[in-house]
Amino acid sequence: MTNELYEKHCWALVDLDAMQSNLALIQKTVGAPVCCVVKADAYGHGAAVAGPWLEENGAAAFAVSCLAEARHLRRHGISKPILILGYTDPLQVDQLAFNCITQTVYSEEYAKALSAAAQNAGVEVHCHFKVDTGMGRIGFSVRSDFEAAIAAMERCATLPKLHFSGIFQHFAVADSTTPENEAYTQAQHALFERTVQRLQADGVALHTIHCANSAAQMRYPEWHHSLTRAGIILYGLDPSPEVHFDGLRPTMTLKSVVTFVKDLLPGESVSYGRTYTANTPRKVATICVGYADGYPRALSGSNGNPNAGVMSIRGKPAPIIGRVCMDQTLVDVTDIPDVKMNDEVTVFGPENAAIGADTADSIACTFYCTAGGTVLYGATIVPPADVTDIHFSGHIGIRDGDIFHGAARANAAEQTNVVLIDINVQPSDGVTVAVKCANKRTV
Repeated sequence: MTNELYEKHCWALVDLDAMQSNLALIQKTVGAPVCCVVKADAYGHGAAVAGPWLEENGAAAFAVSCLAEARHLRRHGISKPILILGYTDPLQVDQLAFNCITQTVYSEEYAKALSAAAQNAGVEVHCHFKVDTGMGRIGFSVRSDFEAAIAAMERCATLPKLHFSGIFQHFAVADSTTPENEAYTQAQHALFERTVQRLQADGVALHTIHCANSAAQMRYPEWHHSLTRAGIILYGLDPSPEVHFDGLRPTMTLKSVVTFVKDLLPGESVSYGRTYTANTPRKVATICVGYADGYPRALSGSNGNPNAGVMSIRGKPAPIIGRVCMDQTLVDVTDIPDVKMNDEVTVFGPENAAIGADTADSIACTFYCTAGGTVLYGATIVPPADVTDIHFSGHIGIRDGDIFHGAARANAAEQTNVVLIDINVQPSDGVTVAVKCANKRTV
């Protein structure tokens, strides 16, 4: 197969060997089974490839946000347990049962609806209780009324066609090192343990107990219980600038190309809002990436803005000037010789660190420091559909007909150390994926 379908626009590089290294580090640190969180298409890394790769390398289970994500994993050969962390329409109980998917139950109202639907469908649904110890999103609120929450869960445990095998909670500030937040995290864990002990003492059998998110499992490995849930750290990023874990390897690099190079004269401005005006003669390059590709508009450059993004071209930093547009961004290449159309650009990635350009962590840190402690991982590692290609490096296996991205189709019977996935719009059937590979191997 040739690269005729390849559209060199904006693409992501995913290092599966780095992902394997991260999983091994987490397993060694916690000394317990690890549930890999692969919601949002494995944080944008491609769950259809990352999921089987992680399972092959020791993942004990997987966690996703919805039924569609869970079914996507099953279609791609995942056999380990899958937990849906959020809501599933009770009318879909047959799909939960058919695909052996575990459903989170977070209220008595939801449990009753799920039980009624399961009875009507003649199926049994496996469930985990979700308790709210301080996150405040969903869950039986043991922090507000402990006895009422315990009573509600015990009633749920007797409902027909629901089999409760586990319980979990989620930490709110495990990625913070302030004394107040560390005390809050400790209190959450203590309340969770109290909840588990009470339910078990009252005869509720709970075999799978988990509470530790990315930050908690690395900071408090003794809290591993039955297993831990690895999210952001699986992809090589720290949970926050406050909490750093040595040995993690970033798994994603975002690439684009130069589309136009021009001279900017003193007094001339660029992009919307005229936020940047040249004070001296500058050479400017237009890059084929923007906020539609997940690149944060807040990294726009203006005169004197210290938080502007920095890409790299020819191994040198290229700071952003002017506002980031939907699908184009301008950078200053005055100090980079011979930049020309079609030059490759590293928008962010680990290779940028050595020259002071952006990595996923540095972008997240910028937002943490300037946006009230909010870490914008979504924009740094979850490229949307406009990122036209995902390349996987590492020793992976794929099967004929694998679905990699939305409506994309992969037709390949062979495997190589580097799998190239190119997405291109076709008039008849949407998005098509071309996979070039060799050295056949099954998974």
